[in-house]
Amino acid sequence: MALRDAVLAALLEGEASGYDLAKGFDASVANFWMTTPQQLYKELDRMAADGLIDTRVVEQERRPNKRLHSITPAGRTALREFVTAPAKPTTIRDELLVQVQGMQNEDAPAMRGTLAERLEWSTAKLARYERLRARLLNGRSEHAYLEEAERIGPYLTLLRGISFEQENIRWIEFTLATLGRRLAADA
Repeated sequence: MALRDAVLAALLEGEASGYDLAKGFDASVANFWMTTPQQLYKELDRMAADGLIDTRVVEQERRPNKRLHSITPAGRTALREFVTAPAKPTTIRDELLVQVQGMQNEDAPAMRGTLAERLEWSTAKLARYERLRARLLNGRSEHAYLEEAERIGPYLTLLRGISFEQENIRWIEFTLATLGRRLAADA
């Protein structure tokens, strides 16, 4: 998957500035796609040059002009081609897992600190996802939402992000408890 495809999918929600897209990525697709603002702005320029998005400038007083982006018919075609192609298998590239894999017994105290930080981060991320889920449902049951919503893809990917963070939390808590028992036994 390319950043381009993630941007096109985000623009299905409507016209957005680069800032709005970056903020939206952080809130909605960060569970499966990470990017930096610099990468995003470069990609928006490429996509405009390729005719996948239209860009218009909105002049603002006391603030820099805003560039708003929208998906073009060519962009919709490119996104449809991506959506209907077979997906590549998922791969995990997680620095924390490499750290745990390479950990020596004497590294356990430091690793516990690293794991505690990740636990805090995952817990906060899960809370953000749950708030987003509540906003999407807006008092409706999940069944009603899935029957009524114009687009269900964002909700389904949000559910995957929720389960991913729940599993991260479960694994970190297990790992912290295991390291705690090892440290107590070594003391």
